Amino acid sequence: MAALAPLPPLPPQFKSIQHHLRTAQEHDKRDPVVAYYCRLYAMQTGMKIDSKTPECRKFLSKLMDQLEALKKQLGDNEAVTQEIVGCAHLENYALKMFLYADNEDRAGRFHKNMIKSFYTASLLIDVITVFGELTDENVKHRKYARWKATYIHNCLKNGETPQAGPVGIEEDNDVEENEDAGATSLPTQSPQPSSSSTYDPSSIPSGSYAGIQIPPGAHAPANTPAEVPHSAGDVRLTPEDFARAQKYCKYAGSALQYEDVSTAVQNLQKALKLLTTGRE
Repeated sequence: MAALAPLPPLPPQFKSIQHHLRTAQEHDKRDPVVAYYCRLYAMQTGMKIDSKTPECRKFLSKLMDQLEALKKQLGDNEAVTQEIVGCAHLENYALKMFLYADNEDRAGRFHKNMIKSFYTASLLIDVITVFGELTDENVKHRKYARWKATYIHNCLKNGETPQAGPVGIEEDNDVEENEDAGATSLPTQSPQPSSSSTYDPSSIPSGSYAGIQIPPGAHAPANTPAEVPHSAGDVRLTPEDFARAQKYCKYAGSALQYEDVSTAVQNLQKALKLLTTGRE
């Protein structure tokens, strides 16, 4: 994939999208579809923040040039030309990153790649909002991932051993605000040590994900039903029900592209349950 023209320095007004742009840069070669939607999210969010001041207009203009170049390079890729496929692609990718970090956490293996994966998963769930409102499940995953990244990072920085696995979220710790921490220009500068106990995402290394190996089908989701429910009489389905069932089938198809059998099975079972009972 051809290199994109560099962006000008990030205006201070756009601090909240700097990590989404960094994630885009990190995925330009690894997964251009993810990189494309990260930039699209940054573009849409930046337009809402400030599209009038000269420095912001210049930055957004260059970002738009990157988006157009990426879209041209991706050509007929269905994940870009069809929203439902793009949403499935992004959601499955974020889920795989979340599950990798969650597996490492539950096994008590605490390291920077795991923290980065938790935090990046939360950023990618932000990006999913370009397709509409998040599901309750995604909202919970985002909050948990961002909190876990905060908690483990602080423990390691303070020389403490984090508690493995799910633990109660005692406080929000202003995690939503902490994503603003870090450098305010792109390309990103080398992270500086933080003197505060507050989580600083910029202290997570911005290297590649080459060391992260996510085994396909490694997770059997806890909410996967043991068997497909049988239809109880005549079930009246609405057009919205059919649309949701179609979405689950698309998600399953996208998961199979990654050879992720468990995620594919989970989504197919959701579709079957909806079609046979009228409920999710």
